[in-house]
Amino acid sequence: MPFYHKLGKIPPKRHIQFRKPDGSLYYEQLFGTVGFDGMYSNIYHEHRPTMVKEIKKQYSVAPKIARANNIQSYRFHGFKVKPENDYLESRKTVLTNSDCSIVLAAPKQSTKDYFYKNTDADEMIFIHKGTGKLRTFLGNLDFKYGDYLLIPRGIIYQIDFDTEDNRLFIVETHRPTYTPKRYRNWFGQLLEHSPFCERDMRRPEALETRD
Repeated sequence: MPFYHKLGKIPPKRHIQFRKPDGSLYYEQLFGTVGFDGMYSNIYHEHRPTMVKEIKKQYSVAPKIARANNIQSYRFHGFKVKPENDYLESRKTVLTNSDCSIVLAAPKQSTKDYFYKNTDADEMIFIHKGTGKLRTFLGNLDFKYGDYLLIPRGIIYQIDFDTEDNRLFIVETHRPTYTPKRYRNWFGQLLEHSPFCERDMRRPEALETRD
């Protein structure tokens, strides 16, 4: 069941003129992960969201397969992953297939110098250790140990940590992340036997305009 949620000022109707105090127009963006057929958000920008400042040198971040078609059991010591300063460089893919990738990370520093967008996959980040704030163009959200951060593909975000001692368990999925159908009624409401409910879900709480 979708939650209607709004932050900041919005027009009374969709797809109408929405003007700034100086009379110029805000730019409306229809943001979704499955084209026009899936869940979506209407976002309003100070500047055109299609503008590109620069394109720098590209390099591959695709995981390298160490052993394909493996049937042997392995034990991974996740807490032995070496901490690294950069958030992206600290992410280590340990398992991958055509559906998802399992990633471990121990970042020491926040992403204050850049924003990040995963255009290939949704991200589910389990906070194994650490506290901080997730900053997105849909709003900001505080996190702590035990939280799951669900970040749909295409979301531009920063992640700020309170300390350098952080441990993350990340699942990158190439299909949208939904609640299991067996836990939902026909309207999408979570059923009584579901191990979690709407009370467990938090949405972005503060809008920080950095357009």
